[in-house]
Amino acid sequence: MAKRNIKVGVVGVGRGRSFARGAGPMVGMELVALCDTWEEKLIEVAAQFKAEGSKLTTYTDYESFLEHDMDAVILANYYHEHAPFAVKALNAGKHVMSECAACHTLAEGVELINAVEKSGKIYMFAENYPYMLYNQEMKRLFMKGAIGEFTYGEGEYVHPDSAAVKLRRACGMDHWRNWIPATYYCTHSLAPVMYITDTRPIKVNGFVIPYNEGDPTQTMNVRRSDTGGLIICRMDNDAVVKSLHGGLRGHQNFVRIHGTGGLMENCRHGNTQQLRLRREPFDKKKNEPVETVYAPDFPNHHKEATATGHGGGDFFTNFAFTEAIRTGAQPYLDVYRGVEMSIVGILAYRSALSDSSPVDVPDFRNQRERKKYENDHWSPDPARKKKGQPLPSIRGHLVPSDKAKKYARSVWKEVGYVEGP
Repeated sequence: MAKRNIKVGVVGVGRGRSFARGAGPMVGMELVALCDTWEEKLIEVAAQFKAEGSKLTTYTDYESFLEHDMDAVILANYYHEHAPFAVKALNAGKHVMSECAACHTLAEGVELINAVEKSGKIYMFAENYPYMLYNQEMKRLFMKGAIGEFTYGEGEYVHPDSAAVKLRRACGMDHWRNWIPATYYCTHSLAPVMYITDTRPIKVNGFVIPYNEGDPTQTMNVRRSDTGGLIICRMDNDAVVKSLHGGLRGHQNFVRIHGTGGLMENCRHGNTQQLRLRREPFDKKKNEPVETVYAPDFPNHHKEATATGHGGGDFFTNFAFTEAIRTGAQPYLDVYRGVEMSIVGILAYRSALSDSSPVDVPDFRNQRERKKYENDHWSPDPARKKKGQPLPSIRGHLVPSDKAKKYARSVWKEVGYVEGP
């Protein structure tokens, strides 16, 4: 008997279009509903799917959306809304896959984990970078002992853009991209290292590359945060990890894993999907080369994965979510790892504001430990402004120039967004 497709609804028709596009029979899903408050864009995107034969219902109200006949919800809404939306979906009896970050305060992380445990539903963190081709290959090699015990790792997600491109992604003065601190968006760089080595951070030191008054990609923008973030993690096996991300020049997605018996990394130059594996002459077997550089294949579903975004990662997040629902077993990127990866960025910013002093990462698998943070609402969100809350930049209160605001509104108008008074 053929397996029934999992009925899925997607929230957010920007980033969510990729999830919706991939929510088909190839991963065991059926797209049945879309939700977004931007009604014009919602209608436009839904029309594209309906023209291809999809029968789906659209919603601008999330509460009504949750009443739709479906098994699961994929959240691709705003960064700081993921946890509250996930909790509501879990309480409504839906499985949840959530985009990055899982939470944007420690209190949200506690509430989210409690909701998953209480509901018994599947929660998957939709961090797609671990599933990129070379990261899956490094996971395979590491698990078979190719480089020995993990000692040091690096993850980089360096993503510079022009002011115009940044503005198109962040319509509105208080869009989340315009106020999250530089360390917060750390999961693309940290998650692959955690996934490959199966380790978790227990202590972090955060560093921030400050806002640069001489950089037009910043001064002609309305972001009030800094250029980039660097996080140094002590892992639970005593290994050290460097996580670098932000708008520095030199676009790069890079992962390096050092072990007691070798090194593996994706190539920095040329074909960056290639993998470099090196063993020292005194570590390798007699007939093994010191260094090998090759382009791996996905271990499974190569054809389907290579047709999707983010280096195949978008296919595997949908696929793993479906498999978890069908088996009833939480996925590897479960709520604990999702929250863990997310709160590292928050704690690193606390560290950066305290002269980069070390900060412990609580283990939220422990209910007693979670209890300590259930009222920790520390957040730079301007909508939650109150005494004791941090500003988005280590330079303090940054105010975009009138010239930058005027330029921002002109860019937003081009994409159909009109800033209110």
